[in-house]
Amino acid sequence: MSGPATVPLVDPGPATVPLVDLAWQHAQVAEEVAAGWARVLDTTSFVQGPAVAAFEEAFAEWSGRRFCVSMANGTDALELAVRAAGIGPGDEVLVPANSFVASAVAVSRAGATPCFVDVDADTALIDPVAVAAAVTERTKAVMPVHLYGQVAPMAAVAAVADEHGLAVIEDGAQSHGATQRGQAPGAFGQAVATSFYPGKNLGAYGDGGAVLTDDEDLAARLRALRNYGSEDKYSHDALGFNSRLDTLQAVVLSAKLARLDDWNDQRRDAARRYEKLLSPVDGVVLPVTAGGNEHVWHLFVVQVEHRDAVLAALRDAGVGAGVHYPLPIHLQPAYAGLGYGPGDFPVAERLAARILSLPLYPGISEAQQERVAAALAQAVSTQAVSTTAE
Repeated sequence: MSGPATVPLVDPGPATVPLVDLAWQHAQVAEEVAAGWARVLDTTSFVQGPAVAAFEEAFAEWSGRRFCVSMANGTDALELAVRAAGIGPGDEVLVPANSFVASAVAVSRAGATPCFVDVDADTALIDPVAVAAAVTERTKAVMPVHLYGQVAPMAAVAAVADEHGLAVIEDGAQSHGATQRGQAPGAFGQAVATSFYPGKNLGAYGDGGAVLTDDEDLAARLRALRNYGSEDKYSHDALGFNSRLDTLQAVVLSAKLARLDDWNDQRRDAARRYEKLLSPVDGVVLPVTAGGNEHVWHLFVVQVEHRDAVLAALRDAGVGAGVHYPLPIHLQPAYAGLGYGPGDFPVAERLAARILSLPLYPGISEAQQERVAAALAQAVSTQAVSTTAE
């Protein structure tokens, strides 16, 4: 099959389709953000102002959790969640090899050791069988990552954690609005840490993060840790950090949160459109949604052979594709000292050579997606012909 009739192999033209279009989102909230920022400037409530408390309350309610403790960024949120769970030097935390490096960095910064495990070949999510096999007497927690917009296999992960007495600290940076059998991130473990980096489903105009939990004591420890170890001014019961969400960012996040359900629906519509456009294309493996999951499509990640060549062709065609992530964490130079090497986590390593993220965001048009699909079909076909010729 040379290519689908619905996606003609033609030159897609010079127009650019970005990987993410943050300008479209800003246009939807610009007036509300400007008015909110004006209020902050008038009241000079720059740090931990009323807008922060309002956002925390709204985001906790939207997420179905009792408490939201906001922070300066998502990595801090992960680290402080690890620390608040009592995990530190001498402890090990199981982390999927296929994730952004921040998942592991947060563990390292808390003084513990990240121990990597492989992922599922279909979903790229943490493999519960690998988790069970990796538990040692030093293992104190597991950090499932809700990757690309869908929840990790939490029933199986939780079963392993319960058997071995492990804490479950969820990395929910890419899963704003995702659910599994009706349960949102944070329902499965002690806490879920998330990021408000601008490109996330709920993104600020800079860095931001938060931890969501139903545990009142854990929330109190988190509030102290983010604020120099202090819940009462000038009284410091622990060595803490300065990691507080900027009030101006809280205004942005509140404005976007009010629109997030609609924006996630637009992402789902775009994902369905890609599935229809690309399902007939030989050489493109579409993403798999695990049973019971409601996906929010932070990323639309396909698999192709000769990925780097296909990526280059897409960019030449004006399509802003990307790769999340090109090198598994266990092979990153920063973690060379842990002794891992090529072949240790074959699924994650194979995925790293094949995965390709296509443009997907609220406001993407059908014409833009058709352009992406046509360019991808052309690139995959060209590589297939080239390989055959060799």
